[in-house]
Amino acid sequence: MAGIIAGNGVSSTGSNFFLTFRGLAPNANLINLRVLNQRGRGTDSGVIAAIQEAIQLKSKYNIRVINLSLGRPVFESYTVDPLCQAVEQAWNAGIVVVVAAGNQGRDNSHGTQGYATIQAPGNDPLAITVGAMKSMGTPSRADDLIASYSSKGPTLIDHIVKPDLVAPGNRVVSLLASTAQLQNKYHNNAVPLAAYENTGSGALSNEYYIESGTSMAAPMVSGAAALLLQQNPNLTPDQVKARLMKTATKDFPASSTATDPTTGVIYTSQYDIFTVGAGYLDVWAALNNSDLTTLSAASPTAGAPDSNGNVYIINSQSAVWGSSAVWGSSAVWGSSVWVNGSCAVWGSSAVWGSSAVWGDSAVWVSSAVWGSSAVWGDSAVSGSTTQDGAESVSIAIYGEN
Repeated sequence: MAGIIAGNGVSSTGSNFFLTFRGLAPNANLINLRVLNQRGRGTDSGVIAAIQEAIQLKSKYNIRVINLSLGRPVFESYTVDPLCQAVEQAWNAGIVVVVAAGNQGRDNSHGTQGYATIQAPGNDPLAITVGAMKSMGTPSRADDLIASYSSKGPTLIDHIVKPDLVAPGNRVVSLLASTAQLQNKYHNNAVPLAAYENTGSGALSNEYYIESGTSMAAPMVSGAAALLLQQNPNLTPDQVKARLMKTATKDFPASSTATDPTTGVIYTSQYDIFTVGAGYLDVWAALNNSDLTTLSAASPTAGAPDSNGNVYIINSQSAVWGSSAVWGSSAVWGSSVWVNGSCAVWGSSAVWGSSAVWGDSAVWVSSAVWGSSAVWGDSAVSGSTTQDGAESVSIAIYGEN
């Protein structure tokens, strides 16, 4: 997490190297408030205490961003979940909170095809919740695809539209701690020296390691937020979130597939609003945008299916994406995430349903994803708390999801 946000590339810089691994915001200051043990596990109370500590230290260290690459299942509404409430306290104190969406996008145990798997506190509407993209091993963004494991919305119980953004998160190279046991336990993820060093050595790097997950995507957005705040320290968390969402790339294929190399199972991903949110993080576009909003950037809510199984996004006039807002919904999400590519968010046509471009056999037919006992049920799926895997701006970071 630290390397993705603020790595300075010193261990891959010089005449012996042809690749430099540098973070998004190399000059950012990091405040490390540890909440997870050596197994990547922690407690709600530990995370909450750390968030509260970050709020208390905000003025002393100029903490402007909190990166939460962690999560656990949704047990109750975000309005009463203490973890989500801590996130909102930080947000209201002027700190941008970035959260990993989770890695349950392949989970079909409840017949949702991976939908409704966003983890807490990524289910809070204020937080910037981030899904993971695959760079496909090329420098171009044009061929990038969603990682099939990236958790999808809407959130359980409250049906908040999540994730908000997607960012690179698959096979990301970052710093390896000198005492880390990852290289010994997961040898295949080690970075060969020959991958970035000119000497031709066949040894493995002791400095860099490859990891995948929405936990790697979240710090990409945290670094981008730090750059925006370095450029304009007066930006509010809502302004940072709205600008990142508005400027995100919205050019996606209709669908893509991924094959699990171990099981041979093929997973199909649709590029809808509950999979990619407002789009793919574009740092350059965000830094070259000067739009501001005085409205809330709280993520909207998806209404329960009507009698025809159609799902609508509920309009909020008090949010930046309300129909009367300066930007309007189409500026943030674009038209490609809606039915037939041109449906207005608040229009008479549903976001999807049996008439969607993917046809009656799509995963969101009411008998599949939108059954009352799955996404729209009153109870959440239980589970345990687990690991996921800019100058003058400080970022508080907490483990993985």
